[in-house]
Amino acid sequence: MTTNTAAAAKAQAIKTADFQREAQEFVSSSTTWVQGHWLNIAIAAGIGTGIALLLFWLRGFGPRLAKRSKSGKGWPAIFGRAIERTNSFFIVTLSARLVSRFAGAPETVADTIGFLFTVAAVFQAAIWAREIILGAVEHRARSENYSGEALISALGLIRLLVTFVVFAIALIVVLDNLGVNVTGLVAGLGVGGIAIGLAAQGIFADLFAALAIIFDRPFRRGDVVAYDQTSGTVEEIGLKSTRIRGINGEQRIIANKQLLDKEITNNTKRDWRRTKMVIGVAYETAPEVLEAIPQMFQEIVEAADCTFVRSGVFQFGASSIDYELEFDSPHPDFQHAYNGRHHVSIGIVRRFTAEAIVIPYPTQTTYTAAPDGTLVMPYANPNHREHAV
Repeated sequence: MTTNTAAAAKAQAIKTADFQREAQEFVSSSTTWVQGHWLNIAIAAGIGTGIALLLFWLRGFGPRLAKRSKSGKGWPAIFGRAIERTNSFFIVTLSARLVSRFAGAPETVADTIGFLFTVAAVFQAAIWAREIILGAVEHRARSENYSGEALISALGLIRLLVTFVVFAIALIVVLDNLGVNVTGLVAGLGVGGIAIGLAAQGIFADLFAALAIIFDRPFRRGDVVAYDQTSGTVEEIGLKSTRIRGINGEQRIIANKQLLDKEITNNTKRDWRRTKMVIGVAYETAPEVLEAIPQMFQEIVEAADCTFVRSGVFQFGASSIDYELEFDSPHPDFQHAYNGRHHVSIGIVRRFTAEAIVIPYPTQTTYTAAPDGTLVMPYANPNHREHAV
């Protein structure tokens, strides 16, 4: 026990002696440097002061830049707030770093200035990155496309996550520059991150899906979307789920990740809506009339303020010759397409009535046989009627 205590005391004494020796060497070299380069030091100090004053003035420009954004959430405000967060210690160390070589600083002084500048620069970069990332997320979340989204209330959690990540990276960079072996620390953070990720896998998946919706913007609140066999209007994009109001008035709730894994049809982004109709005409219709029917369809569609696409014989049906008609409504919403289909349908009935074109309904004729095998006609025999008279 006594031997271990003595060894520890001796080691502590050696460390103290080394520190005192390094401190004395630093003071001695600094004193010699000041005595031999006082003019260069004075000039460098003046230049450094000027650089620092310029950087302080530029930092004061940040709040003025932020005020140029009317909403306070635009990109000028984001960069303005980032500039405003510039640390005074970073400005001082940057100025000293820029003029240290001109002043002919000894190696120990230059190394000290370089170390302080590295620490200040790394953490200052983390502050800037944090402000820009959070500003970008908030800008997207509070834009008019996503106004009132529940995701805004989750900005506190996002702010915490972003702060932890950027400053953890900054700490690792600083320790690495100090010569510390950060492999174990990185591995520990990696294992901890994996454990947290597995524990909250569903929450983080939906959170990142919500961020993907904000930045990629496949849809926004108020858009009419369809996926699988579901369609409706997006009411709210939340932290974990999206709420969609169905066409029958029901509210459908689906997880953000599950929604993005599907093929989504955003009907609000349409430039037009296409309608397809099948119209049958009687087999007794004359061939020249059959040839003229597509032109009739085009005139009817254009009269209904829609865009004619194509029309022609589609198939020979059981009781009619079927035409296929395609036309576009020049509006993205369903109601205009619905009204267009209505007007075109009424126009077809009117035109066919005027042209004496018959739209047949499905009919079926049944033939029966007498005991001797002869067919019994499903209508009266004219010869029998004349003989009876």
